[in-house]
Amino acid sequence: MPIQGFIFDLDGVITDTAEYHYRAWKRLADELGIPFTREENEALRGIPRRESLLLMLKGRSYPEDVLTELMERKNGYYLEFIREISPRDLLPGARELLQEIRAAGLKIALGSASKNAREVIERLGITDLFDAIADGYSVTRQKPAPDLFLHAARLLDLPPTACVVVEDAAAGVEAALAGGFYVVGIGPQERVGRAHLVIPSLSGIRLQDICRRLEQ
Repeated sequence: MPIQGFIFDLDGVITDTAEYHYRAWKRLADELGIPFTREENEALRGIPRRESLLLMLKGRSYPEDVLTELMERKNGYYLEFIREISPRDLLPGARELLQEIRAAGLKIALGSASKNAREVIERLGITDLFDAIADGYSVTRQKPAPDLFLHAARLLDLPPTACVVVEDAAAGVEAALAGGFYVVGIGPQERVGRAHLVIPSLSGIRLQDICRRLEQ
């Protein structure tokens, strides 16, 4: 089936909010007296907030109401930091590819586990380039379950076999493969190597190149 739509992850694909997440988790970890490094933050890439918190806590046990408060506190810190985001924070090639897909008449959805995805793309100035948004509020089961991408495809009224998912996290690649999507992985082979097509970034990437290489 010809490619008719694209579903983009947000963090690490369209913009890089990893630094803001790191600063927020680091601030929370410092308050709790838990060591937390940039390398440990990388392991949280593409992981929902609650699971990320449990990984950051490294086995420490807290009542559920405290876990909820900690998640809200971390998110508050993150929201403080992302107020700095603007269109200049788009990753190289992201706007150009989105515009090219739009001009070709194909559909575009956002597929991000972030519950702040709408605010981020508004601050990036690209809301008008998306036909649909699937975010952390859209489904119960997050990546690596395929539910988020399947929901995004339904919003576009397209089958998974007609959609390309663009991801930078291993959990996202696994989710897309499980859902029956074409997958473009952005990043190192050891992280996204199971994708159908692996590229270092969107810089210089053209729509026709993606379609040709995926449909070979």
